[in-house]
Amino acid sequence: MAITDWPHDERPREKLLNFGPASLSDAELLAIFLRTGVKGKTAVDLARELLVEFNGLRSLLEATQQRFCQRNGLGLAKYVQLQAVLEMSRRHLHATLQRDDVMLHPEITAQYLTARLRGHQQEVFACLFLDARHRVICYEELFYGTIDNTSVYPREVVKKTLGHNAAAIIIAHNHPSGFVEPSLADQQLTKQLQAALALVDIRILDHIIVGDGQTSSFMRLGLL
Repeated sequence: MAITDWPHDERPREKLLNFGPASLSDAELLAIFLRTGVKGKTAVDLARELLVEFNGLRSLLEATQQRFCQRNGLGLAKYVQLQAVLEMSRRHLHATLQRDDVMLHPEITAQYLTARLRGHQQEVFACLFLDARHRVICYEELFYGTIDNTSVYPREVVKKTLGHNAAAIIIAHNHPSGFVEPSLADQQLTKQLQAALALVDIRILDHIIVGDGQTSSFMRLGLL
């Protein structure tokens, strides 16, 4: 049965308009993105198959171009559209953080850093550079490491912070293992960076660790 033959309130687009996007399942949201199915399958049928094949929505969104385009019903045009949607989402979050004090939006800050760091297969150390009102000046990835380690140089962090004329920073890194509990090395590094930045009167407002669908905050954990 075609989606147009479904009851009006059960069609994904109409359901979204009537009840909001949060009311839709992953398959229904994906079906709206796909727009059409393939021979013998509706867009919702195809979406359900894709979610099973890719082991969930996140894995599909993070699939490589080669794997994504190999699947019947997808292809290069949809891959390009998807990357554009993901980038618009990241830019929307960034614009919010540029407009307001990041400390007023800890959830959005965590979402933004997750969108930036979660897809990396190795550890990456990054900074959000902030002005005197704690609005984002820019985001920058500074150091790249292995699957479980990154060498971070406090002197370079200080130089970058001064170069951006930042009054404060939020530091972040990912744990490709998925676990977000701060290690002893993470805590020691944070203290070293705090001491180095204090010499030039710059504060670290938080250290956020990005894992598999979750984050941890040094500020919330009382480690800052």
